[in-house]
Amino acid sequence: LKHAARLAPAPCRWNSGLPVNIGVLFVPQQEAWVVERMGKFHRILEPGLNFLIPLLDRIRYVQSLKEIVINVPEQSAVTLDNVTLQIDGVLYLRVMDPYKASYGVEDPEYAVTQLAQTTMRSELGKLSLDRVFRERESLNASIVDAINQASDCWGIRCLRYEIKDIHVPPRVKESMQMQVEAERRKRATVLESEGTRESAINVAEGQKQAQILASEAEKAEQINKAAGREANAMLVKARAKAEAIQLLAAALAQQHGNAAASLSVAEQYVNAFSKIAKDSNTVLLPANTGDVTNMVAQALGIYTTLTKPHAVKTQDEVPPAREDSQPPATEVLKAEQGSSS
Repeated sequence: LKHAARLAPAPCRWNSGLPVNIGVLFVPQQEAWVVERMGKFHRILEPGLNFLIPLLDRIRYVQSLKEIVINVPEQSAVTLDNVTLQIDGVLYLRVMDPYKASYGVEDPEYAVTQLAQTTMRSELGKLSLDRVFRERESLNASIVDAINQASDCWGIRCLRYEIKDIHVPPRVKESMQMQVEAERRKRATVLESEGTRESAINVAEGQKQAQILASEAEKAEQINKAAGREANAMLVKARAKAEAIQLLAAALAQQHGNAAASLSVAEQYVNAFSKIAKDSNTVLLPANTGDVTNMVAQALGIYTTLTKPHAVKTQDEVPPAREDSQPPATEVLKAEQGSSS
């Protein structure tokens, strides 16, 4: 069968046949008639009216200048990854030079067809199976370039080459189908996982924002409450302190107020001195610790120094007090200390 396929005649295109020279000839449009005179090339007849010498001139070839479509028979080719494919195609040609097409090659169409098949095999051997399906356009362009380089001296130019069908072996086809299904399942799984992740992220972001807003609201509420409580407490303390100061000032302005204040300061001084050893391990004692009278006199002197401007002012405003038989506060304190000792 292979030997018979090699010896099979090449496909012949349609032409108007070889006309008989009757002296006056009409050449159709888009055809070129090659004329020989006494067996030697004479000229090429142009479309229209032409005159020849009978018996001497002979129309040897008729070339069609139209675009020619040739079916490339199905052929087997092996890819780079050792996969056998069956490929057929379509070839588009045009005769550019009738002289070269007539005398350059015996059968230009058959030669171009065989060149297309061999070029297809060589180009497929450079590509893997996956790239064959992805790079059909580049494969067609490579075949066209290879044909034009070889057919330049034949006067023929290849315009296009298109691959019609690519037949893959059944087992390879099944493997490819399984691969496609696995790839689709993978994409579906990935998309589903991405959707789940996005959903979880959105839910977490929503919960986070809700917690943040709730904490900020609670914080603002606590701040407002604390601010209101502290403000009210400060106002109450200030009012109480103001009233206490007013009462204290009124008490000091009365008769013998200074003596009572001196007595209170002395008592607080003695109490504070007695608590020094209880609050801290370090105790600072004055030189005259045993002299209580001197300590009380020192405290009264500090108070007198602090209240001296007030005392001067009160002497000018308050009328002189009446004489009283009650002894001064200092003498009372000294008497009480002597009795206690």
